[in-house]
Amino acid sequence: MKQRYLGGTGLRVSELCLGAMTFGADGGADEATSHRMLDAFTEAGGTFIDTADVYTKGVSEEVLGRWLKGRRRDELVIATKVFGTMGDAPNAGGLSRKHILSAVEASLRRLGTDYIDLYQTHVWDAPTPIEETLGALNTLVQAGKVRYIGASNVSASQLQKSLDVARTHGWEPYVCLQPLYNLLAREVEWELLPLSEAEGVGVIPWSPLQGGWLSGKYRRGMEAAPSGSRESHAQEQQGRETWRDRDHENTWRVVDTVFAVADEAGRTPAQVALRWLLQQPGVTAPIVGARTMEQLTDNLGAVGWELTAEQERRLTEASARPLPYPYDVLHRFRAREPQD
Repeated sequence: MKQRYLGGTGLRVSELCLGAMTFGADGGADEATSHRMLDAFTEAGGTFIDTADVYTKGVSEEVLGRWLKGRRRDELVIATKVFGTMGDAPNAGGLSRKHILSAVEASLRRLGTDYIDLYQTHVWDAPTPIEETLGALNTLVQAGKVRYIGASNVSASQLQKSLDVARTHGWEPYVCLQPLYNLLAREVEWELLPLSEAEGVGVIPWSPLQGGWLSGKYRRGMEAAPSGSRESHAQEQQGRETWRDRDHENTWRVVDTVFAVADEAGRTPAQVALRWLLQQPGVTAPIVGARTMEQLTDNLGAVGWELTAEQERRLTEASARPLPYPYDVLHRFRAREPQD
């Protein structure tokens, strides 16, 4: 597995990041399976592992922490996140200075490590001034408890404001963005990706297979999500994407193209979808999550080869959507040939 620089930093990470959201989760991977997946990932050259304090209410960090014991810590890049509520107390969540300073200590204990390589704010916290959040994160970097900081689930204006505030105060800036990005969700290309490239912010997309829709489990003609799939569990969960949200021609056109390219390339659909993402400008490392060793093995097959230019073009065209205003106008003018 190749190593890539994380944005404009000197930190090198593997081109795939292993997501630990399934570790210890109901319907996910038990501790023994999680540890086998971590072994397989690192044996394949993986060095980058991502979790969060709220994943399975801290169990994910604990499972990862027990695996880290006896390993060469400095050879790994461990990322976790802060925001989620971990109790009923008034300051048990969010991005206030109080919560950040207590949350990082809890994550360090669960992970069994002296420092976190990449500490990410899990989502924008509207009530908390960004100066308070960034000031607290800067304190953690100066104290040596955190090496780099990143953001997830923010808009382009929120990311730009954060970068500008850090620059004004001489604080540690966000060097990494963790957004939703895949062949079925390309909205980050409108502003977030260009901004990240311009500012030297690395991009580590979450849900690169769109909750399994690009994994090969779904095919045109199906009338419901496969039994046991992530989507089948989401049917009754408010706010979660369901079968009805994705069962339309735009989805099936992309899925059909992924299968066609997979057949040509002698690869699986999941490998093709991940490979397309790996070849997009500005992307550092997609975050792959797995519940089984078989799923992880499939995902690891996305490295070591490339889509042809024609295959990449077909996937890009099949997944393209009409741009809303003002992006449609801006795109036309950006593509306009210079006039003499």
